[in-house]
Amino acid sequence: MKLTLVLASGNPGKAAEFRRFAAADGDIVEILSADAEGGMPSVTEDTGTFAGNALKKARALAARLPSGHWALADDSGLCVDALGGMPGVESAYFAGLAGDASANLAKLVRAMRGVPEGGRAAHFTCILAVSQASGMERVFEGRCEGRLLLEPRGAGGFGYDPLFVPSGFELSFAEMDAIQKNRISHRADAWKQLAQWARSNRS
Repeated sequence: MKLTLVLASGNPGKAAEFRRFAAADGDIVEILSADAEGGMPSVTEDTGTFAGNALKKARALAARLPSGHWALADDSGLCVDALGGMPGVESAYFAGLAGDASANLAKLVRAMRGVPEGGRAAHFTCILAVSQASGMERVFEGRCEGRLLLEPRGAGGFGYDPLFVPSGFELSFAEMDAIQKNRISHRADAWKQLAQWARSNRS
């Protein structure tokens, strides 16, 4: 029997991405959109941590789900060593409250001007949190280590992908195809852990 996970997001692209992960793992879980359960409640992501934000979203949605369903929420971002871990949990709003991806990328490029190649280490973090109305919950953390380029490269991906090169590769995330990126990304890492948990918790 499949585990039912209801995604704590109204973003159809994110739902499609998680469904691809689920399909690649043999469909051990069913991914539903929050819209199928009345929509995602409004949540202010103000905990200051990836795990705190993800759990806050998961708990808000779990409170309105049928018994046996799990809410699935994620929070992710880019952490840059030379910037003391910034933009971190503020990755989506680095350049302001509008969450403009192009402006965020441009601000990061400016912030890193003058930082030599040897000092441009960074990593993406993804937290996946699952929660039930009963209070049961789990958290899974994925990371992808890498470095920042001097200038953005590539037209694919989104957000900071054009500036980030994962360790062991020469292509930026924005230069990789979706299949290659999804094998090594922070979200894929977190998903592998969640999938292992799901296999042992199916009834």
